[in-house]
Amino acid sequence: MPFSDEALPRLRADAADIIGRYPRARSALLPLLHLVQSEEGYVSDDGMAFCAEMLGITKTEVKGVSTFYTMYKDRPVGDYQLGVCTNTLCAIMGGDEIYAALAEHLGADPHGDAHHDVVSPDGKVGLERVECNAACDYAPVVMVNWEFFDNMTPDSARQLVDDLRAGNDVRPTRGPDRLCTWKQASRILAGFGDGQAAEGPSAGPASLVGLELAKEHGWTAPEPAGGTK
Repeated sequence: MPFSDEALPRLRADAADIIGRYPRARSALLPLLHLVQSEEGYVSDDGMAFCAEMLGITKTEVKGVSTFYTMYKDRPVGDYQLGVCTNTLCAIMGGDEIYAALAEHLGADPHGDAHHDVVSPDGKVGLERVECNAACDYAPVVMVNWEFFDNMTPDSARQLVDDLRAGNDVRPTRGPDRLCTWKQASRILAGFGDGQAAEGPSAGPASLVGLELAKEHGWTAPEPAGGTK
């Protein structure tokens, strides 16, 4: 196994904890992949072998899952992974422009073949395109380790990158009061919370406009056909 003598017992204990939450061991594969990603920063061949051993399945089965979901990385990414939404609404509102600006800011040709999955030379910041962050009312949106940064512009996105690389205090637009690293976020997704889940508003003002208009005008949902049961 690739993990150090210090790390391996800890990982085995965490893996056993995760597996014990499921009626069938193989159902724990997704959080186990996040667990090994929290250790290495990505899912390596050795990480996949660890998951296979813990679950009693083949490495091929593990790889089929880890390469299907984009949240699992097959190579090192930045300590702070920026996902720029370039789906329809965010793209129209400037997402493509933001992505191109950041790729160039990090030293990549924004129009070349190597502009996907950019990592800054110091390893602090990674950049990728993502599909719909379910925050269209705040478009264009950038996520950093899955935390929201809303209503972004090329200038504010470049400043965000500079602040992250400089180690300045950076806080999400919504959500917790501090930003965790990529490895820490992976551990949270593995099922080990950091106590921040209840921080920040559950919905921001832009998300509640429809509800407020409905209250103001007394609008209610129609009764289902045939009445309620």
